[in-house]
Amino acid sequence: MANHQDVKIDKKKRSFLIAVTTVTGAIGAGIIAVPFLSSMTPSERAKAAGAPVEVDISKIETGSMITSEWRGQPVWIVNRSKAMLDGLKKNDPNLSDPNLDVVSQQPNYCKNATRSLKPNVIVLVGICSHLGCSPIAQLQTQGDMGENWNGGFFCPCHGSKFDLAGRVFKGSPAPINLVVPPHKYINDTTLLIGEDNKG
Repeated sequence: MANHQDVKIDKKKRSFLIAVTTVTGAIGAGIIAVPFLSSMTPSERAKAAGAPVEVDISKIETGSMITSEWRGQPVWIVNRSKAMLDGLKKNDPNLSDPNLDVVSQQPNYCKNATRSLKPNVIVLVGICSHLGCSPIAQLQTQGDMGENWNGGFFCPCHGSKFDLAGRVFKGSPAPINLVVPPHKYINDTTLLIGEDNKG
């Protein structure tokens, strides 16, 4: 019977087995972690039900728009130029609700001249308040929309017109302004749609 002193230890073999065991354990931990970490992000069902959505707005060029999605609805985010903001006041006499008296269409913190937290960035649900169609962006002035057009949104289904603050023009089939969803800024470049500082 050999005693402990007679047994030779193969250090290379031991190192190899330790390395293989460590790598196998790390892969196993990674495989287990992926579904766990994935479960921490909102599912598509949760997003559709209203889970807040983060949007990076740092790459929206001045005068342009991006579309995100919240609760299964398109959400427009427009980075308005100074000229676009200046054009808003010109629309007031032609609007159905220039003073935002229909309070259900925007949170209190957006009941202002620009309907926004930051004057240049407007956040709107892109669904017409008439029959739920999706208007198209007509951000440029004049053009096909006529010489008095200061930019905005046009619903081709029934002809409703909205300005660059989502306010509806008189004579449009749409009875009220476009909805401004609850939102807040996490930082200067990240917008959170679906949640505000009230929770």
